[in-house]
Amino acid sequence: MKRSIAVVGLGYVGLPLAVAFGKRTRVVGFDTSPARIESLRDGVDRTNEVSSEDLAVADVLYTSDPTELRKSDFIIVAVPTPINHARRPELGPLERASRTVGGNLSPGAIVVYESTVYPGVTEEFCAPILEQMSGLVCGKDFFLGYSPERINPGDKVHTLEKIVKVVSGQTPEVLDIVAAVYESVVEAGVHRAANIKTAEAAKVIENTQRDLNIALVNELALIFDRMGIDTLEVLEAAGTKWNFLPFRPGLVGGHCIGVDPYYLTHKAEELGYHPQVILAGRRINDNMAHCIAEKAIKFLVRQNVNPNGARVAVFGLTFKEDVPDLRNSKVVDIVRELRDFEVDVQVCDPMCAPEEAREEYGIDLVEMDRIQDLDCAILAVPHAAFRRRGAEWIRRIVRRGGVVMDVKGMFRATDFADGHVYWRL
Repeated sequence: MKRSIAVVGLGYVGLPLAVAFGKRTRVVGFDTSPARIESLRDGVDRTNEVSSEDLAVADVLYTSDPTELRKSDFIIVAVPTPINHARRPELGPLERASRTVGGNLSPGAIVVYESTVYPGVTEEFCAPILEQMSGLVCGKDFFLGYSPERINPGDKVHTLEKIVKVVSGQTPEVLDIVAAVYESVVEAGVHRAANIKTAEAAKVIENTQRDLNIALVNELALIFDRMGIDTLEVLEAAGTKWNFLPFRPGLVGGHCIGVDPYYLTHKAEELGYHPQVILAGRRINDNMAHCIAEKAIKFLVRQNVNPNGARVAVFGLTFKEDVPDLRNSKVVDIVRELRDFEVDVQVCDPMCAPEEAREEYGIDLVEMDRIQDLDCAILAVPHAAFRRRGAEWIRRIVRRGGVVMDVKGMFRATDFADGHVYWRL
């Protein structure tokens, strides 16, 4: 059955979906940001997830007019689901999107949510809002589906079309339609979940599992650091066993791994169960920025440099390499903690829009070529722009006897054996 498709939310998840469907049929792409709509109409994706060429060939009506949704009978909601300052689920974007969709919902339509949530949100939180705004009855006049997003920002290999899509529907008939729609663009095929709650749970544990594995190697890194052992060399040795998992230590930020576990633990606590392993992993990962900043202060003191006024540059601000995404970046915590010690901190990130860094975190970015005479360089995010300049560039801008902290292990100690202090996580 041919469906008229609309995508609500044109960010890292929604835009690739809209473009993929737009290569096959007319699609309504809705976003509340006029600036976002204008840039997409101009053929520019500021997230760098979709090329200008793909934008040009996709038949997508980019709009901020919610009434355009009335023409669609298959509406995909792909809005962020962040956490608040208390690390509790922030369902405001989902509520607002549901109100918008509900106010423009046509009888017989299917609404499919892709936002990461805890089990039950689609049917228990979103459905009543859709009913209230539309005056329609869920399961009779309109229907629900859930298909968790699996977009990995910056990954040009594991793209939407190449990752198996988990799909679910309110009824077997709805599931058939949801599966058929996604199969039309996902070459890898679909996996039919038993029900919507199962699909919601599958999504939230994908990143919880990854979070826990990274927490383990982060804790190992803290232990090995006290032993004077190079963690990455340990992992390389252990990795020669066929079933050893290749996780690396580092900062855990972004819109998924550092957020999704809190959705699951929130629901568990509502049900009277206090998660221990999941929250322990979260505490370890959330504390890594503090550990790195503390290590930097100790290095400065050991090198007879007063932290108050010390010249330190942090390279990288986005949550991962080679993407402009600033959401939930843990690098910011390093910067803030260093500034608490009155350190003169400069931040450099060629991937990040300066106005976004200023608006989101109050940080003024510094160009790479303007950084010099450092007491300490903290290589927080291994952007290709930094890797291309290599260790020689770092040696040149960090004074002799200065400190190089290589969070993600871009280099080796031998690259700085000429009088610099080198450390990696």
